Amino acid sequence: MQEQIIESAGQIYNYLSNKGEVSINKMKKDLSLNENFAEMGLGWLSREDKLEYTQKAKSVTVKLR
Repeated sequence: MQEQIIESAGQIYNYLSNKGEVSINKMKKDLSLNENFAEMGLGWLSREDKLEYTQKAKSVTVKLR
């Protein structure tokens, strides 16, 4: 399971390095990640202080620091 979380974190990191700031929902949809692994991957990257979150009107966006 930890391997899948690390893989998801890697996919998220690469996606954000190419796309910049995006909504979390769009990122999940574009990457076709399982909801749980997407959130665990985001948590992994957050713990490493690699992400910055912003609350928008109806969504939350994320980008690399």
